[in-house]
Amino acid sequence: MPHIIRKLQPQDHAAWKRLFAAYVAFYRAEVSDEVIELTWQRTIGPAPSFIGLAAVDGDGALAGFAMALLHRSTWSPTWYCYLEDLFVDPAVRSQGIGRALIQAVYREADAAGATRTYWVTETENDPARRLYDDVATLAPFVQYRRA
Repeated sequence: MPHIIRKLQPQDHAAWKRLFAAYVAFYRAEVSDEVIELTWQRTIGPAPSFIGLAAVDGDGALAGFAMALLHRSTWSPTWYCYLEDLFVDPAVRSQGIGRALIQAVYREADAAGATRTYWVTETENDPARRLYDDVATLAPFVQYRRA
């Protein structure tokens, strides 16, 4: 059954929270419940700089999500789009859902006038990187973070 990509909606909260917890666990990270709830509220709220997309099956069950942020750039007069979170339920992977979510983020970025859409992943995330190599160009930059 094909999946539909649409904006996240309030009724997606419980399913999104379950998938978001799996996403955080995949990256061996910890995010407090308060921050997770704040992220949800920002994503479905009126802020136009937050983009929350859902992949749902014909019954409306959430199969994956993408969350992106629009921001200004110091190198361009336009907006950029940072795809911060992308996750597909492992039970339904390899069905083109991740690709469809990325393409939907591209459409949202284009509609907002963003001239760059970018994201990061772990170097060892080989399954995701195979998809990313197909839909984007690997940037020649290394990310650093404050210790």
